Amino acid sequence: MNHALNERIAVCSWSLQPTGPQDLLEKINATGIRRVQLALDPLRESPKVWGDAEKFFRENNITIVSGMVGCIGEDYSTLESIRLTGGIAPDATWEQNLKNLHACAAIAKKMGLKLVTFHAGFLPPDESHPTFAKMCARLDQVADIFMVQNILLGLETGQETAAELADLLHKLNHPNIGVNFDPANMIMYDKGDPVKALHILAPWIRQVHIKDAKRTKIPGTWGPEVPVGTGEVDWRAFFSTFKHVIFNVNLCIEREYGNARVADIRTARSLVEKTFF
Repeated sequence: MNHALNERIAVCSWSLQPTGPQDLLEKINATGIRRVQLALDPLRESPKVWGDAEKFFRENNITIVSGMVGCIGEDYSTLESIRLTGGIAPDATWEQNLKNLHACAAIAKKMGLKLVTFHAGFLPPDESHPTFAKMCARLDQVADIFMVQNILLGLETGQETAAELADLLHKLNHPNIGVNFDPANMIMYDKGDPVKALHILAPWIRQVHIKDAKRTKIPGTWGPEVPVGTGEVDWRAFFSTFKHVIFNVNLCIEREYGNARVADIRTARSLVEKTFF
């Protein structure tokens, strides 16, 4: 891997389904990548297993480039179920999610991280929506939790169009909220062209997930995630646009389906190396 790519590319820890730090290290090594976006919830939930992860990875020359947190009670079985249960939108899980986010922010601070990303859940398309004010208030609160720790909060792209997300970010006008841009999510949710979305969201993009997908042929259902290079993301156009509008953000390979994840991540790394540089 060339030096420029080595300083930019990473792998998402949850893609490798690790049982613990040693297992994750072995799988990271198998990908040929030395940098990782680390899921923080295992550290919060299982400190006996994951408590020394930062020291362990540092001693093994693995750089943790950012963190990721999830929300409890999320049901990804259908588009409608995740719309109802995703992120910080549901009232039933809000208080527990808030506690977990506080705990993960403290973990991220202790590890010296500067960016943590998460799926906020369904973001209302405009101010007339009955949950718009509530979601804005909750996003403000979560962003403040991380800002106190000097950590930027990155919102995953997905359930809204780039224009809708940009409009919400303009209205929020919170200095500590950025975007983790996932081109495959836009295709999986059928929310527009990821290349055009780069132009719209460029001012907020703080990290990119390298993932691919195909659009659904059945309205109201998921489009399938596929290995990078076999889906509908136009990677040549994507990286060409990326280099004109965004600078110095990490490219984190994510693979959430299939039983050949190390091989798929290596394929994605090869495509990035050939297409980006």
